[in-house]
Amino acid sequence: MADESNLAVRPGGRGFPPVEAYRAIRMVIFDVDGVLTDGRIILDSNGTESKFFHVRDGSGISFLHKAGLAVALLTGRTSAVVEVRAREMHIPPALVIQGAPIKLPAFKRLLEENRLAAREVAFVGDDIVDLPVLELAGLSCCPADGHADVVQACHVVAGQSGGHGGARAICEHLLKQRADGSWERAIEKYLGRR
Repeated sequence: MADESNLAVRPGGRGFPPVEAYRAIRMVIFDVDGVLTDGRIILDSNGTESKFFHVRDGSGISFLHKAGLAVALLTGRTSAVVEVRAREMHIPPALVIQGAPIKLPAFKRLLEENRLAAREVAFVGDDIVDLPVLELAGLSCCPADGHADVVQACHVVAGQSGGHGGARAICEHLLKQRADGSWERAIEKYLGRR
């Protein structure tokens, strides 16, 4: 089902799923590098790492929380920067999985620990290492600059690149496509209606 009013996303190779698939989602899991960041890893001469995050992606995650969805991070690398950003986005430490270059076992563990079926989870990834999870998740998404094979494996492709608002576009799309008031609940505080 295409959202004609929102040109921020387009269907991936699997096409947009029916509304029931969006409504089934209870948790959204994001890869970090290349999804919540632009993929660059900046190291200074002391080995201190920096990453670039986009404030609108953080707002999108806040909207997911306000709509009652859980949010998790699943990344192959380990970085203190990710812990800091996760705290800022109110993602509990138990839902921040780092150091998982092979992601499927960690994904299955998240499902088990949170009593979720794969169809109840949306996953946002961008590269080959994300394919096994994208193929299993109920809603598979990627930023505009995702690997070609990833785009083919996804339901939803953002119009923006990773670290440049792509995650925000996916968050909005997911909430609006539920067509159950999720989007309105997520933003009502900001519109002064609460």
